[in-house]
Amino acid sequence: MNLDKKRANLYFLFKGFFYASAAILSYALIFTISNPAVFILNFILFGFIAVLMCFNFAHDLSHNSIFKRPFWDNMLFEFIYTLVGAHPEAWKKRHINSHHFAPNVEKFDTDLAITGLIRVLPSGNKKWYHKYQYLYAPIAYMSYSFYWVLLKDFLVLGEFAPEGTWQKVRYYLTFVVLKSFYFSYILVLPIYYSQQPIWVILVAFISMHMVQSVYTLFTFFITHHVDGANYPTADNDGNINTSWVMNQIESSNDFHPFSNIANFIFGGVNNHVAHHLFPQISHYHYPELNRILYDALIENNITPNQTTYIGGIISHLRLLKKRGR
Repeated sequence: MNLDKKRANLYFLFKGFFYASAAILSYALIFTISNPAVFILNFILFGFIAVLMCFNFAHDLSHNSIFKRPFWDNMLFEFIYTLVGAHPEAWKKRHINSHHFAPNVEKFDTDLAITGLIRVLPSGNKKWYHKYQYLYAPIAYMSYSFYWVLLKDFLVLGEFAPEGTWQKVRYYLTFVVLKSFYFSYILVLPIYYSQQPIWVILVAFISMHMVQSVYTLFTFFITHHVDGANYPTADNDGNINTSWVMNQIESSNDFHPFSNIANFIFGGVNNHVAHHLFPQISHYHYPELNRILYDALIENNITPNQTTYIGGIISHLRLLKKRGR
């Protein structure tokens, strides 16, 4: 496969200009809109744009797959993740060293440790309320970004701290600075300089997080937690009964894997098999890569999990219903 780096660079320049312009315009409107209902809708829109920037840029940046120098990948990655209030360094370590290493493997993939309210693992502890999880999941998902920003980052902070003294100081100081920046730009500045009373700003803030949460979790869950996805169990030595490559394929799910439009909207997250096998390649190349990859897999009697976006949500809820039985 020939990687056209020049076209990829133009693609990201255009995409960066498009999303940055939309984010700046929406954020500026926070301080000029006088109608409370329009203010809340715009606040939600800004938060949604920030999440789309995470999917479209931060995900690739975390794998150092856009810039030539990893320094710039990491700088921009941390800035974009700060826009949604998440701690970038801890997420990056979890994502690369845990999730990409052993997706869907209990005790190895930290993304499985989200909440006891939802049971996706076949071996997970089953409670009486899991019988209804496919019904209450969409409502429960609305709280996820609150949990992430206000609680989870603090709970796992020490887990990912570096060993050296100065590195540890920098790690904790960066955490404080980035969290302070988030609450300052998203709450403090609007409270002081927008034309809205505090209660309207708080309603907008809560509504924004609810939309961010539902979109983030459903998009994330349908990449791995659909009916038919594999959940290998590790033995006492940490071995699973399949190869690393096959686990990446069988535990992932694609939606619209050949669509350039879907690739542009979802930032390659929809091409999850290709991403897990080739994380160092930016999502610009995934539709072309999938045409080669799918041919090779099907030729070897391997059928990747594939749905539409809506079909993936339905399949995820079907999985929750099955796990709740």
